[in-house]
Amino acid sequence: MKPIRIIGVPSDYGQGRRGVDMGPSAIRYAGLREKLRDMGLDVTDLGDVPVPTPETRHIDNEKLKYLDEVIAVCTALCERVRDVVAAGQIPLVLGGDHSVAIGSLAGVAAAGKRFGVIWFDAHGDMNTDETTPSGNIHGMPLAASLGLGHPSLTELGGPAPKVKAQHVVLVGARSVDADEARLIRQSGITVFTMAEIDRLGMGTVMEQAIRIAGDGTDGIHLSLDLDALDPMFAPGVGTPVNGGVTYREGHLAMELLADSGRLLSVDVVEVNPILDHRNQTGRMAVELVESLLGKRVM
Repeated sequence: MKPIRIIGVPSDYGQGRRGVDMGPSAIRYAGLREKLRDMGLDVTDLGDVPVPTPETRHIDNEKLKYLDEVIAVCTALCERVRDVVAAGQIPLVLGGDHSVAIGSLAGVAAAGKRFGVIWFDAHGDMNTDETTPSGNIHGMPLAASLGLGHPSLTELGGPAPKVKAQHVVLVGARSVDADEARLIRQSGITVFTMAEIDRLGMGTVMEQAIRIAGDGTDGIHLSLDLDALDPMFAPGVGTPVNGGVTYREGHLAMELLADSGRLLSVDVVEVNPILDHRNQTGRMAVELVESLLGKRVM
């Protein structure tokens, strides 16, 4: 396993609900670094990227809320991820809301990698400023990484697109806006909804996802939104949706990705301690990362 470099992004500018800015602290408090070191991994915490103070926030565009702040945060993250990947290490990015993935994927692309993406999420994150019902940029990062949307997002850190649609797989979708669904169909990405996971089983879905994201690429970026899991297992998220991935399905998905040997970079996002119960979701995030990085029963 390559060395792991933890990068915190305590930002909630991409969404309208406060609290996810404390997500990196919650995940760290659940013992992330210590548990990964107990697995024998080379782990260093690089600290947090700078985030503008929330007290200065203001909205200039209702369709792209806090755009300047999101750009500043994602640009700083892009530079850190680029340097970590270029050094042959795995960036483990702790959000913050899912808008931070714009910076993560831009950083992997800036390091010269041709990569695939497995987007583990209840939502599509495929809105643009023309389709968004909320103006929250955490609903746009996958679209932006595919080159869809406002140029300041699509071209952050380098030319668009950062990843090709043929190498992108959305897993766990169960809450998608109508116009967003149209964009998803037009984009050409692969989608496995919860209905397909129920029908095929998580094992089959992840085997196909890994094949698609890994075909002809240098590796796979996993973008793990904790709201992919059912709220029974991850209650501390900003936009929970019933009927999600179970505890064991989540771990199986991570285990299969670990077994593939194709992991290149990771986001873990949308943990909101304010809405959590005794840091259940923070602990769930750590357990999933352990499975992703190779922990097994025997």
